[in-house]
Amino acid sequence: MPTSATEFAITAPTVFNGERFLPDHCVIVQGETVTQVLPAGDCPPGLDTVFLDRGILAPGFVDLQVNGGGGLMLNNAPLSATVNIMLAAHRATGTTTMLPTLLSDTREVQQAAVDAVREARAGGNAGIAGLHIEGPFFELSRRGAHSASMIRPPRAQDINWLCSLQDLPLLVTLAPEHAQAGQIGQLSRSGVQVCAGHTNASYQCVRDAAKEGLQGVTHLFNAMSPLTSREPGTVGAALDDNSLWAGIIADGHHVHPASIRLAHKTKPAGKLVLVTDAMATVGGDSPSFEIYGEEIRESDGRLVNANGVLAGSAIGMIDAVCYTHRTVGLALEECLRMASLYPAAILKRDDNLGRIASGYRADLVHFNDNFTVYNTWLAGQRQSHTRVS
Repeated sequence: MPTSATEFAITAPTVFNGERFLPDHCVIVQGETVTQVLPAGDCPPGLDTVFLDRGILAPGFVDLQVNGGGGLMLNNAPLSATVNIMLAAHRATGTTTMLPTLLSDTREVQQAAVDAVREARAGGNAGIAGLHIEGPFFELSRRGAHSASMIRPPRAQDINWLCSLQDLPLLVTLAPEHAQAGQIGQLSRSGVQVCAGHTNASYQCVRDAAKEGLQGVTHLFNAMSPLTSREPGTVGAALDDNSLWAGIIADGHHVHPASIRLAHKTKPAGKLVLVTDAMATVGGDSPSFEIYGEEIRESDGRLVNANGVLAGSAIGMIDAVCYTHRTVGLALEECLRMASLYPAAILKRDDNLGRIASGYRADLVHFNDNFTVYNTWLAGQRQSHTRVS
């Protein structure tokens, strides 16, 4: 395995550099960083070389919403070990950078999750980009599988605490109709990215929140006021406001493929991104897990609670790429950008993530025509994976 000082090469039948497909190319890596992308015939002789005889080498995926993986949920065990296990589980699906995501919970659990992410990052886990705190500032009627006992409006001390976490890249999902005037602006000025989700906000409420600093919408179409003829709702505002980015869960259960196509046609390039909203079952051994003391079970690819309410997804990012390409019908290069370059840009990391180019971190995914992930590299460090097609 390469060390931080090692130079090596990877040759592949196809390299997707974040913009286009390059046939028969070679990627040169020095330590953690890509230094050159060359035609395979120009690969310098004498380098240790990984020869990939099939498939595509693409930028590693970036997932902005990961609740669990490897049999664990961040809420249940807010520890650095959990964060590390979650990323390890999702690497087998091509994700090399992620935001561990905490569902609605108490301040004590929120603080523990912050400490866990800080510790994982300080311990050298380059794939942990920050923390996504999803809730508890939601509209109760749109809570989905979040515990009703946790839902409440944001207080001044909540906002002040979130604003104090300036050492940690932070994304917060809230219902803008329950935020007091100025709270979204205060978060935004402190560097917190604020998204609307689990919300019944009107079109105008979302547009006003965007003027105050709202930047995106969490899992578009799900758990939010819909687009109707006389009230466009949160969905209409998300589609109409070009400044807002939107995450979308492409698992075949959360959103109809036609809705994904319409969103992609409506949003400017780079503003629609794939998220998994993945739960503990991804990379885990059990088809069920508990959250808030309630069992969530996978049935025909859907994760549901006892009432049949969707509770996150059972997919990894390669599955979302596959579905968006094969079922929704978007071009593969666009699906790959929706899973890598575009979310990297939302994190303001598109200067070193989301492309295979000189100066970019060597975060790579190697997969075949059946969307089976064979290898990933994170900061130049390789892992081989075995996934069933």
